[in-house]
Amino acid sequence: MNYWVAYKTIVYKEVSRFVRIWPQTILPPAVTMTLYFLIFGNLIGSRIGDMGGFSYMQYIAPGIIMMSVITNSYSNVVSSFYSAKFQKHIEEILVAPVPNWIILAGYVTGGVSRGLMVGFVVTSVALFFTHLQVHSSVITVMTVLGTSILFSLGGLINGAFAKSFDDISIVPVFILTPLTYLGGVFYSIDLLPDFWRHVSLYNPILYMVNAFRYGILGESDIGISVAFIVLSGFILILVATAMWVLNKGAGIKN
Repeated sequence: MNYWVAYKTIVYKEVSRFVRIWPQTILPPAVTMTLYFLIFGNLIGSRIGDMGGFSYMQYIAPGIIMMSVITNSYSNVVSSFYSAKFQKHIEEILVAPVPNWIILAGYVTGGVSRGLMVGFVVTSVALFFTHLQVHSSVITVMTVLGTSILFSLGGLINGAFAKSFDDISIVPVFILTPLTYLGGVFYSIDLLPDFWRHVSLYNPILYMVNAFRYGILGESDIGISVAFIVLSGFILILVATAMWVLNKGAGIKN
């Protein structure tokens, strides 16, 4: 029961943190994604035409939703965990009689909550611009949950090793943003030359975007079973890494 209380306390702290400042955490993604829909969907999409049997606006909508989920799941945990480390109160959590997996689960749940909330808001925005009909609710939910869990874990690991507030922006700027834009959000990899299509297959975000697009539209450049194997594999790797970080205090005790 004490473990449940500890878990609820961490989740409450994480959720209330981003809800309290919703003009900075929830509203900006909605505005940004609205601009994506206006520029890429309306202006550019009208010149591109259909893609994969759908209007260009419909085709990019799942990718844009997934992009917001990835960004916000990650940023919620990395900023929260690093702030706890910077303000020197992460030690109080780590020395408490609570297993590290409870701490990990609490932070990840907070990141997932923000990712899902922003994803819902962006989906609502998307419905103003195009029609979306869920092809498979199971695949849609599994993909968005798995993706938000994965990047919440990544945020915790980055937050643990970051030595300054500048360090928490390195991964989003130099890794997440390029991988997201090259992950099939705005195009089908079938349009790429053979060499670049094969290079794209090494981008893990490609599998998440396509799995989510399949859940919404029933259209994917990647086999769904392969996409879930890749997603599950990365989650397992990051869970093991995050637990090692918490157990060893790597980056935290320095």
